[in-house]
Amino acid sequence: MKRFLTMGVLLLAGLGMAQTCAGLPGLSVTTPQGYCVGIVSDKLNFPRGVLGLENGDLLVVEMGGWNPHRGALTRFRKQGNRWVSGRIFTGLDRPNGITLGPDGKVYVGEVGRIFRFDPANPAKEYVIRDLPGKGRHPLTQMVFDRAGNLFVNVGSGSDNCQQDKGKAACTEAQTQGLIRKYTFRDGKVTGWSVYAKGLRNSMALAVHPSGTILQGENSRDAINAADSKLDDATLPHDELNRIVQGVHYGWPYCYDNQANAPEFPRFNCAQTQKPLVLLPAHAAPLGLTYWADGPQAYRGWLVVGYHGYRQTGHRLVAFPVNAQGIPNNQPVELIKNWVFPGGKLGAPVDVKPGPKGTLLITDDRNGMLLMFGSSPAR
Repeated sequence: MKRFLTMGVLLLAGLGMAQTCAGLPGLSVTTPQGYCVGIVSDKLNFPRGVLGLENGDLLVVEMGGWNPHRGALTRFRKQGNRWVSGRIFTGLDRPNGITLGPDGKVYVGEVGRIFRFDPANPAKEYVIRDLPGKGRHPLTQMVFDRAGNLFVNVGSGSDNCQQDKGKAACTEAQTQGLIRKYTFRDGKVTGWSVYAKGLRNSMALAVHPSGTILQGENSRDAINAADSKLDDATLPHDELNRIVQGVHYGWPYCYDNQANAPEFPRFNCAQTQKPLVLLPAHAAPLGLTYWADGPQAYRGWLVVGYHGYRQTGHRLVAFPVNAQGIPNNQPVELIKNWVFPGGKLGAPVDVKPGPKGTLLITDDRNGMLLMFGSSPAR
């Protein structure tokens, strides 16, 4: 591993910057040798989703914080050696997810609803307005599968359904803490169904070319408050799950490999699906993508952003995968030691493929849009 901090870089250390990276100001972090992180912008307002378009433009969702109707959608265009930004939409309600649809339109998730627009002629068209959008996890994330179906996160309203502690069932889990599947015909939504349950907050979703859908599960907090014998620092693990129709993944009844949550000791956890991979506790996976056009060393690998503020977070990792896109070995850290002067931590949110085999990364805590790639980028 190589630390990008040299004598010439020390002059920029107070800004958390290192040497330049493919013509961009460099971020002072640890990467594999031959790679670096460039700063496209550090002036964004709580950036979340990011999307690279075929024409080279970059779209960034600015959530604007947790108050309603302060969000925006910003476009970056390359002009010479500079990226120039301009707002497309403003006044959005806590926007988060962004994805390209099979119709060539861009889909953006606000709280409770999703709109789409033609990037060549931006005008909002709301296609979904019936998401719960309430409680602890109101943000909208989504991904299209190869058949053109849209899979949408419906996050839980509570941490772990503590309001129904001791009961046989969690009432909330019938309508939240799950993934919906929306079907389309001729550009119109024809209906939706609950595709998978037991998923507390699916803020990271990705589809492999084989058709596999993966989810990054943000598991519960404060398990020690429910059972003092359990260590909140190490339990429960966050997860990577393969999403299959009709399967229950455990929340709020079970955690890790089918262990009963303290609030629901009598639930039959053997009927739930174990995770593919147990991630570090509180890593907080918010971004997930397959790096299809990445450099040969990581081509096709699954890249995951750990947003968490604890020791396990503030890093970017990549898992080698099999032909179905399932992780089959230990991850490699692409970015670590992501700590700014004064102790402020990096906070990766979305991660998507970028131009010329790069990765695009947003950091909401530090207002950044970043580009990871070989040094210099290909």
